[in-house]
Amino acid sequence: MTTKKFYITTPLYYLNSEPHIGHAYTTLAADVLARYKKTKNEPVYFLTGTDEHGANIEKAALNHNVTPQQWTDDMAAKFKALWQVLGIEYDDFIRTTEPRHERVVQAIFEKLLAKGDIYKGSYSGKYCLSCESYLDESELVDGKCPIHKKEPQIIEEETYFFKLSAYQDKLLKYYEENPTFISPKHRAQEIINFVKGGLKDLSVSRTKVKWGISVPSDPNHTIYVWFDALINYISAAGYLADENKFKELWPADIHFLGKEILRFHAVIWPAVLMALDLPLPKQDFAHGWWTIEGEKMSKSLGNFIDPRDITAKYGVDAFRYFIFREVPFGQDGDFSMEAFKKRFNADLANDLGNLLSRTLNMAAKNVGEIPQTYTNANSALLKKAEETDKLYDQNMNALAFDKALDAIWALAGYMNKYIDETKPWMLAKTDPEKTKEILLELVFALRYFASWLAPFMPTSAAEISRRLQSGKIEKYGPLFPRID
Repeated sequence: MTTKKFYITTPLYYLNSEPHIGHAYTTLAADVLARYKKTKNEPVYFLTGTDEHGANIEKAALNHNVTPQQWTDDMAAKFKALWQVLGIEYDDFIRTTEPRHERVVQAIFEKLLAKGDIYKGSYSGKYCLSCESYLDESELVDGKCPIHKKEPQIIEEETYFFKLSAYQDKLLKYYEENPTFISPKHRAQEIINFVKGGLKDLSVSRTKVKWGISVPSDPNHTIYVWFDALINYISAAGYLADENKFKELWPADIHFLGKEILRFHAVIWPAVLMALDLPLPKQDFAHGWWTIEGEKMSKSLGNFIDPRDITAKYGVDAFRYFIFREVPFGQDGDFSMEAFKKRFNADLANDLGNLLSRTLNMAAKNVGEIPQTYTNANSALLKKAEETDKLYDQNMNALAFDKALDAIWALAGYMNKYIDETKPWMLAKTDPEKTKEILLELVFALRYFASWLAPFMPTSAAEISRRLQSGKIEKYGPLFPRID
């Protein structure tokens, strides 16, 4: 019998620009959840990748005097390199230019064409080149695309349509029966209102765009980039190619994505799956946008944050920690170096780093060797650590990463206060046994930290674990030296 794996995906990142903090945020969220599930011995499969077709890729390649394939090869390599730098451990990286994906997209297109869910027609409408999408009049803000702030062009062409309108009632029923499908909750109503407002059939092919997957039965048509890209979640899972793998993975447990692409994932994608008689993903989680020093990231302002610049200077773990502690996951956030340094010094250097080094340095002097196990039924601290463990699990499963970290740091604060109140360095002179008991409580409470931090700060967690191993205790330098 096939064991279902917990299947986590990121969106496929569009290769018209280099990776930045926004891309890193989504992928790190998936990595944090995947690592957490593994600490609970759950089988996990984590997919990420790149979206490589469409007019904007053609344009970017042309501007750089390379072919679209050369451009996408180079850009995909940059994404992979950044994921390596950030310690992201994915199971699969799919590119939409790979034959394994293109074959499935073509097969699905022809299947839905034969079924009557795709039909040929012609279309005239307002088209945003940056979105590579037709926009309805109601979607425009002051006559412009709400995301790219540009006036769309009027485009008329022969096209194939997907019968999206036929799935309006089925989608509304699914949303009602699966209230956590669109998450966080505050994003769901906008999608429900959009669908209730009436769905129009979707143009799913282009004749003016050549860089894409051709329609097998009508090669003058290229399959619309968004129809193509969404299929990656099942093409990578072995749909039509590996039945056992597909059973093991599908349906996806969670699609992580930015809020700007929620409509594609919560409306178009489930409708396509319904047309294919396939189960729907369990959850779409749409997080917010990052601004930089209060400004929206933009090429003209040149304020794209490259995570490599920060990680080279302050370490990967500090960056991973900051982006999940600073902002409730699902809301918009602002990145500033001032806030980053403040968190680093207050949370990492002072609260956690200081707690670890003062505990181990006193234990080296007064305990000698850490035993394999330690129990103390009367220890309020160890009881507090167990309560924190439950709270941590609860928040991790709810994707409340900031609250999980808040719980950890609340315990660190409690432990620092406990040291200040019990003063083991003074108590050692009059009651060495009681001092040893206090220090062992602290050491064993700190062991929880290694497992809690492992999804967020894998390298630091491994080092904390190493320092707290049973056996002879050593004195150590600070784990997080302060930033001046």
